[in-house]
Amino acid sequence: MSCPRIEVDLSKIRRNTQTVARRLGPIGIGVTGVTKAVCGHPAIGQAMHDGGALGLADARISNVQRLRQAGITCPVTLIRTPMLSQVDEVVQLCEASYNTEIAAIAALASAAIGKDKVHGIILMVEMGDQRDGILPENLADIARQVMKMPGVVLKGIGANFACLSGVAPTASQMVVLGTLANEVEGVCGPVLKTVSGGNSANLPWALGEQTTGRINDLRLGEAILLGVEPVSGDRIAGMHTDAFTLVAEVIETDAKPTPFSVALVDPTLARLRILPTSGAATRLILAIGYQDTDISGLSMPAATTLIGATSDHLVVGVNRCALETGSEVRFQMNYSALMHAMAAPDIAVKLLHDGSARQPRHAQGKPEHLTLV
Repeated sequence: MSCPRIEVDLSKIRRNTQTVARRLGPIGIGVTGVTKAVCGHPAIGQAMHDGGALGLADARISNVQRLRQAGITCPVTLIRTPMLSQVDEVVQLCEASYNTEIAAIAALASAAIGKDKVHGIILMVEMGDQRDGILPENLADIARQVMKMPGVVLKGIGANFACLSGVAPTASQMVVLGTLANEVEGVCGPVLKTVSGGNSANLPWALGEQTTGRINDLRLGEAILLGVEPVSGDRIAGMHTDAFTLVAEVIETDAKPTPFSVALVDPTLARLRILPTSGAATRLILAIGYQDTDISGLSMPAATTLIGATSDHLVVGVNRCALETGSEVRFQMNYSALMHAMAAPDIAVKLLHDGSARQPRHAQGKPEHLTLV
């Protein structure tokens, strides 16, 4: 079997999506499944949709193109402000996009008119993450400008949290976002179908005791894919945290002295030799490295310690080892490691439980209790 590889349990992704959709649906919040960490993998996107995501979202148009070429027909939203050089593709492939620049919106409008389409615009508001977003005081004016443009329609507003700043959203910020939605509709009329409160970092707020107000959408990637809340890293009760497994092959196993000291063999030639000291440990060298994933984001298997890594090698230590050259070692990944591994050209993706029974949404059962643990 090909190595290195990522084993993806699609049934767990469907189940994770179903769990959050069941919990958020009764409080008026729909789930948008975010596929950017998996490079728009169509089977993973389909699993999200089958599990109850109302639509999908991605940050890169190449990923959206991958979804569409595989036959994904559900609504797909571009969640990074479109590049001017890609507006034709955005209008062709996406029902809507998140925007912060009036120049980009005007270009989308022109492209949409040329294709006899109407493209949805969601305005991203800066709410403290300090990454992308329109300043709140400018939101109503930009909304007015969008309303006057043929080829586009103002569909909603949204905010982002905990990406650049790492700060979780607060209940008061969600109230402010709802107030901004009301202000926009005060000058533009009742046009906002979507008020997107943020991403997986919003789950503690959404699952709390307070009312959710105008918020009716969350863009969930990490929570669905890894079953955790991104700010704290806490597992979400009822969610699978092992839908993805990275498998690497052992290419060397040996007991080598450690630690090493280095001495000059010939000072005139500046040649180095290694001088072993006391102590020994079995080291495994695996055929994977920084070029493949974020090594710091790997969870080491039991009784295994990370020694180091280079671009193409991962070195781990074990006290007792029954593994031989050609054996496989399995790792769980955090979001950063998953994102890098899914984008690595030399890592194969193996799908597990693809095509298992897909229930229609009306048959997905009663809402379940969902908490962070």
